[in-house]
Parts: sequence; structure tokens; C-alpha cells
Amino acid sequence: MSRKAGILVSVYVAVLAINLDITIVNVALPSIATEFDVGTRGLQWVVDGYNLAFTALVLAAGSVSDRHGRRPALLAGLLGFAAASVVGAMVDSPVALIGARFGMGAFAALIFPTTLSIITNTFPDRRQRAAALGGWGAIVGVGVASGPVTGGLLLEHFYWGSVFWALVPLALVAAVLGFLLVPESRDCSVPALDFRGLAISIALLGVLVYTVIEAPERGWRSSATVIGFAIALGLTVAFVVAERAAEHPMLDVRLFTDRRFSAASAAVAVTFFALSGFIFLITQYFQVVREFGPLSTGARILPVALSIAVASVVGGLLAPRLGTRAVVVTGLLSFGTAMAWIAGTADVGTPYWTVIVPQMMFMGLGMGLISTPATESIMLVLPASRAGVGSAVNDATRELGSTLGVAVVGSVFSSIFGSRLLDSAFATTGQAAEAADSVPVAFGIAARNPSLLTAAQDSFLSGLSVSCAVVAALCYAAAVAGLVALPGRRFPHVLPAQVNESNSTTLA
Repeated sequence: MSRKAGILVSVYVAVLAINLDITIVNVALPSIATEFDVGTRGLQWVVDGYNLAFTALVLAAGSVSDRHGRRPALLAGLLGFAAASVVGAMVDSPVALIGARFGMGAFAALIFPTTLSIITNTFPDRRQRAAALGGWGAIVGVGVASGPVTGGLLLEHFYWGSVFWALVPLALVAAVLGFLLVPESRDCSVPALDFRGLAISIALLGVLVYTVIEAPERGWRSSATVIGFAIALGLTVAFVVAERAAEHPMLDVRLFTDRRFSAASAAVAVTFFALSGFIFLITQYFQVVREFGPLSTGARILPVALSIAVASVVGGLLAPRLGTRAVVVTGLLSFGTAMAWIAGTADVGTPYWTVIVPQMMFMGLGMGLISTPATESIMLVLPASRAGVGSAVNDATRELGSTLGVAVVGSVFSSIFGSRLLDSAFATTGQAAEAADSVPVAFGIAARNPSLLTAAQDSFLSGLSVSCAVVAALCYAAAVAGLVALPGRRFPHVLPAQVNESNSTTLA
């Protein structure tokens, strides 16, 4: 094995571990809901605890790895991630589980930008780098989309905590490979962390996600929800002002004035918003509505993983030839079409092979065509010495999309599901409010009553359809924006002026 191939293997194993964790927990949600007696909001926090910590810290982590060394950052992240996964597998309360998920996300934030930075510095040739990024994108997609099938296989034989135990050996293997194969690289000129920007960004993300997740319970027009959104808006303004004034900002917001950078970042965010929201709901659809087991549920999501893997490699090869715009816009249209199709056909008896599988393949095709070319567009805006900057922004947009996908899609679903359930036959049971907060509880109450079961199914499908329609509209809007903003076949390399400017104005 050549040195470069060995580096890729170690990086890919690390990427697989942390991306499995993004969705492997989804197939365990019904089991966790039963074990800890939590409703939809609690489950959202179990998923989003990981995403939120990752999103909040990944920008700072990219700077730390550039300044203090990418290899030690990778190793520290992998070992910490393994330890947090052990804790998550052994907890005995929902609060402790959510805390462990925050820990996993924090260490994953240290790992992820380092992997892209290592690839960028290892492969200076664009075509080689595109191929390496294609493999990286395929592993990301496979990790995210195969999490449910892996979790399902484990839950067929073990308890819910096994989904976290399974991540430990992967992280340790990646750490060993990284120690043996990955060379040290760093950029000592990278300034110290921008702690003010970091603090504001953490507060902003925390307030926004908390407000969205709690909105169905409080009401979307309630004073608490309105105040929460107002605070988030104020913190957004404060963050932009602080970063523009900082000598060495955590995030140079001026990067987003480059349409290649901003449009590609938006495409990545929309893609992971859609995928994470979809997987959060579809695992419950298969297990609760269709009554499939965990392994059967995970296996039925496998077409997404396979099509993402293939399309990620194809997207990486096509982008230099056809241009980022053509490939990414096609991907967004494909993803949006899949979600619109689901919104129009979701039913208790929707055929799997003739309808659901093609829908998932359209979805995976879309994600694969978006992810790799958009990532390359982000990385090409910055010089190799600031690869950690580009990779951190890329990772932040992924996780921001995932975080908001679970929060927004889950909350839209929860609002529709609860509203329809309260207006159904459940209103006469005296348990409507309890059922409206938890899908497993609602179906458990309805198990022996055909009229209640029909009401629960109709309520779930209404929430699923509306949520998918919202995601489809977002994908189509992003496709229109991509036609205007994304670069075509001619993608100029970073100019010297940009390099000099980036040394003084990009991430700390």
C-alpha cells in the first residue's frame, strides 16, 4: 500500500465512525423512547445533542487543528469520541444520554475538519484531490445512510446501547491507523482562537435549536417562541458584527460574499437538512406505522446508502468536466423530486420495491451529486494552507443542516401529528395529550382499537407528508439559487491576492 493510500484509509475509517453516529441512533429511537419514557422532543434532543455540539465547535476545531497539528487533533478527537461513546452506552437516564451525545459531537468536531484538511494537503493535484474527495464523500454518505441498517442489525441481538458500543472499535482502529500512517502538518501562523465569536455562535445555535424543538409544545406563535427567535436573530447580528470587527475572526463572514463559497455551503446545508429530517421520520414510519423490526427497518433504508456511495464518486468525477453548477443543481432537483414524491404517496401500504426504493434512490443520487462537488467548490476558494478553514466551514454547514433538519422537520411533524391526533377519535380517550407528544405512545394506546389505530396512522402520515413537502420546496428553492450562484466548468484557482487576504481575515 502506498503512503497516500494508507493516509486515505485512516482518514476514511475516522470519517465512517463519526458519520455512523449521526444516524445510527435513529433506529434505536423507539427503544430509547420506551426505555426512558421520552416523547418526540426528547428524541429530537438525543439526535440533536450530537449535531448541536458538532456544529457549535467545528469552526474552532478546524482552527485548532491547523495551528497545533492535524495529526494530534485527529488522535485526540478519536480517543475522546471512543470514550464518550462508552459513556453513552452505559447511562441510565435521558439527561445523561443527551449529555453523552453532546460529548460525542464535541470530539467529532475535532475529527471531521482534520480529515478534509489532511486530504487537501496530501493531494495538491486537483484531479487526484477530486477523486480522494469523492471517496471521502462516499464514506460520509455511506456512514450517514447506513447508520440505521447497522443499528438495526445490532438491536436485533442486543440492547439499545449497543449502537454506541459499536462505534468504539472503529474509533480506536482509526486512531491506530492515524498514529502509524498520517504525517504531521500544521500552520504555525494561524492566530489564536476568537473566543468572543465562539461564545456568541454557541449561544446562537443553542437558542435557535431549543426554540425550534420546543415550539410545538409552546406554540409557534407563543411569546416564548417569538422571543426565542428574536434572541436568535439578535445573536446572529451580534455574531456578524463581532466577526467583522475581530482582527482574527473565528469565521470571516466576508467569505460568503464569494458566490462559489456561499452557494456551495448552502447546497450542503440543504442536503443534510433534508437527509437528517427524512431519516428521523422514516425510521419511525417503518418501525411504528409499518411494524417492521429494527433490522428490517435499517435494511429498507439501504438503497439510500448505496446510491449515495455511487453518486458521490460520480459527482466528484463529473464536476471538473461539467462544472459544479450543472452537477449540484441536478442533485438538488433529484432530492427535491424524491421528497415531493414521498409527500404525495405516503401511506400505510405504500409499495416498497416499486415506490419507496425508487424514491430513496432519487434521494441518494441527489445527495451524492451535491456533496462532493459542493465540498470541492468550498475548498477551492481557499489556499491549501487554510484547508482547515474550508473543511471546518464545510463541516459546520453539514452539521448545521443536520441539526436544523431534525429540529425543524421534527417540529413540523410534531405540530401536525399532535394537532391531527387531538382532533381525532383520541379526543374521547382522555389520553390524547399524552399520545400527541409521542408516536410510540400513541400507537401503543391504539394497538387494540381499530378506530384509534386508523387515527394514529392518519395523523402520522399527515405529519410526514407536510414535512416532506416543506423539504421539497427548500430543495427546489436551493436549485434555483444554485443556477444563479454556483460556478460552471471554469473554476479559477485561488488568486495570490486572495491568499494574502485569507492570511489576515479567515478563520483564526
